[in-house]
Amino acid sequence: MKSRIVRGLSRAKYAAVFAAVGAGIGGLFGRSTASSGAAAGALIGASLGEQRFSGDSISERVKGEVNERVAQVSM
Repeated sequence: MKSRIVRGLSRAKYAAVFAAVGAGIGGLFGRSTASSGAAAGALIGASLGEQRFSGDSISERVKGEVNERVAQVSM
């Protein structure tokens, strides 16, 4: 359950930041472009947040497996 909450917060954080950046850039061109920029930025941010979270958990799993194997060889 904790991992689902952390993953959701990671996606939300990146989506909000990228939406703000997209809206700011789009706002330079017009009101409707700001809306489209915010939507595109939120989509990119949510995808990036998901990848960063899942990448961290994979690296932790690999580190754990390596440590277990090193411990087995040491014995």
